[in-house]
Amino acid sequence: MLQGLAAAIALALAAPGFLGAADLPPLAGSTWHAGKVTKGLPETAPFCLDGVLPAAGSWHRQFGTDLDTGAVQVSVRSSSDAAAARLARSLERAVAGCAARWLREHPDGTAGSKDYGTLPVEEGAHVYGVHTSIPESEPGVHLFGIGRDGSTMTVVQWGRMGDLSDAPVAAFKRTTTTAVNRLAP
Repeated sequence: MLQGLAAAIALALAAPGFLGAADLPPLAGSTWHAGKVTKGLPETAPFCLDGVLPAAGSWHRQFGTDLDTGAVQVSVRSSSDAAAARLARSLERAVAGCAARWLREHPDGTAGSKDYGTLPVEEGAHVYGVHTSIPESEPGVHLFGIGRDGSTMTVVQWGRMGDLSDAPVAAFKRTTTTAVNRLAP
């Protein structure tokens, strides 16, 4: 029994598997750079997810390019499969309602979202896109991949200037599948 408890504690303290720079959608004219896998949440919450991700059990990794594109992956080890499933549903609701919330805060802007569907990986994953724009500023597009494997959930947020037609959806679906597959210890 103590051996099992020690193994569970060691797993909880270890970071889940994360994406590498090469796993992100390729970007013409630039390469991705990956930061360190770090315990806790990023200093700035991913777009659309402010206040939704718990600090307990969280790990993150930031990614950037020499251009206007960035990404972050946040993974959370929950206390149970059911807790991870609830967190994934909360994140999906937050992303699905993001454009409407953003428009309430920026009534002079435009925003839209698209549900790109589910992916058949582990306990499932879902991909969404959100586009925002305010007058006299560059538009922004964000992709979100949310999925889980057992009691560990991950979200990958990718963003750059542009609109939904500029988003590399097929490549990002592969990125999301890779992220979820890497969660297993």
